[in-house]
Amino acid sequence: MDTYKEEFIEFMVESDVLKFGEFTLKSGRKSPFFMNAGAYVTGSQLMRLGEYYAKAIHAHYGEDFDVLFGPAYKGIPLSVAATIAFYQLYGKEIRYCSNRKEVKDHGDTGILLGSRLNAGDRVVIIEDVTTSGKSIEETFPILKAQADVTVVGLIVSLNRMEKGLGGVMGALDEIHEKYGFETNAIVTMEEVVEHLYNRPCQGRIVINDEIKTAIDAYYNEYGCN
Repeated sequence: MDTYKEEFIEFMVESDVLKFGEFTLKSGRKSPFFMNAGAYVTGSQLMRLGEYYAKAIHAHYGEDFDVLFGPAYKGIPLSVAATIAFYQLYGKEIRYCSNRKEVKDHGDTGILLGSRLNAGDRVVIIEDVTTSGKSIEETFPILKAQADVTVVGLIVSLNRMEKGLGGVMGALDEIHEKYGFETNAIVTMEEVVEHLYNRPCQGRIVINDEIKTAIDAYYNEYGCN
């Protein structure tokens, strides 16, 4: 596993973003783990988060893109932090863009924040986590309505590796099949378990035998092949 992935897994635990126990998700599923990207709140956390995203984006998509698009609302700070980090790490100027939930009709008008989209722009979408893929159903039409852009891919922080809306393949795989662009994550839940199982992190064992058994049972029911 790449070093930046191992560091990111421990960073999620350190930031209290990734927790283990028993949680009820919006879907009603009882999950033994929960990720809340809203817990990244400090300057140092956002700086490091942007760097991990930038490294993953560069690893999967290189530098052949123009815009990093972060859907409102959680995608807004992600796109800003990662755009800054991408320039700092690779010297490549890319633009950030996000959408508003409501169209603004005065001053800086329209539905977009940050850069405007131009015909021919190559766009990478950045999100925190995708469980069902529903957010892309909202985001993709917004992008295509603004200009004739090409969506190069999607990057999320954690691939939960659960069945998507179709109930067979994972949400990221469903998005790839439906829209045709690549979908990737900084880390997968499989990599998280591999790195943390019975291994000290922040001075404690966060995935012990009991949690590992619960995770295995969860994926037996909801996991994708």
